[in-house]
Amino acid sequence: MNSLNSKETNDLKIALVTGASRGIGASILKNLILKGYYVCGTATSESSAESISSTIRSYGGSGCGLVLDFGKNDINEFVKNLIDLHGPPSILINNAAVTNDNLLLRMTDHEWDNVINVNLSSAFRLSKAILRPMIRSRWGRIVFISSIVGLSGNAGQANYAAAKAGLGGFCRSLAKEVAGREITVNCIAPGYIDTDMTHSLKEIVKNNVKASIPVSRFGKPEDVANAVSFLVSNDASYITGVTLNVDGGLFMS
Repeated sequence: MNSLNSKETNDLKIALVTGASRGIGASILKNLILKGYYVCGTATSESSAESISSTIRSYGGSGCGLVLDFGKNDINEFVKNLIDLHGPPSILINNAAVTNDNLLLRMTDHEWDNVINVNLSSAFRLSKAILRPMIRSRWGRIVFISSIVGLSGNAGQANYAAAKAGLGGFCRSLAKEVAGREITVNCIAPGYIDTDMTHSLKEIVKNNVKASIPVSRFGKPEDVANAVSFLVSNDASYITGVTLNVDGGLFMS
C-alpha cells in the first residue's frame, strides 16, 4: 500500500495519537493511517518521533511524528504549533501513559504525582487545548485509552488505577458537555495485551493469567486499534460516554 488512494478515505481528518511509538499506540497509528486519516503521533524523544514519521511514510500515509513529553513540554504551546503546521485535529487519541508501581506504604509523592500527571492531568490539558476547534467545526472524536485496572484495581498500582479510573469519570463528564456539538468522548479499557509488558512476564505467570481470561489468550494491539477506529468513525456517532472493555472477558461488571 504505497499511496493514499489504496486506503479508505476520511477527507484527511487530522488525528493526534499520543504515545504512538510502540505497542498499542503504534498499532492505533498504523490503523488510522490505513483508514486514510492524516495522523500526527507523539513520542517523548526526537529519535522515536522520527521513527513515527518513517512509519507513516512507509505506509504511504500523511502526517508526522512529534515530540511531546508531558513532564517537560507546555501543552498549549504544543497544540498551537500543531495547529499552525498541520491544522486543528478533529480526532484525539489519548494513549500516552506511564507506570511507577509500588505498594502504597512505600509509594513516594513523586511516584504518585508522575503517574497522575501523565495518565490523567495530561488528558485534561490536552482535551481542553484541542476542544475549541472541534466545537467550532461541530465534529470531533476523543478516545482515552484507560485500563481494566481502573475498574478492578491492582495491588501495587494505586496511582495507576486511580488515574485510569479518573479517566472514566472525566470521559463521561466531558461527553455530556460536548454531545450537542457532535463530539463524542469515549474510553477503551484494555486488559492483558501482547506488548513489551507481557513479554517480560515469566512463562508460569503468563499461563496463570491466560487461564483467568475467558478467551484464554492475551489480546493483540490490533484489537485495541480496531476498537479505536470504530469509535472515531461516523458509524459510532451515537456512542458517547462509554468505557469499552477490550479484555477477552476478563472483567465483567
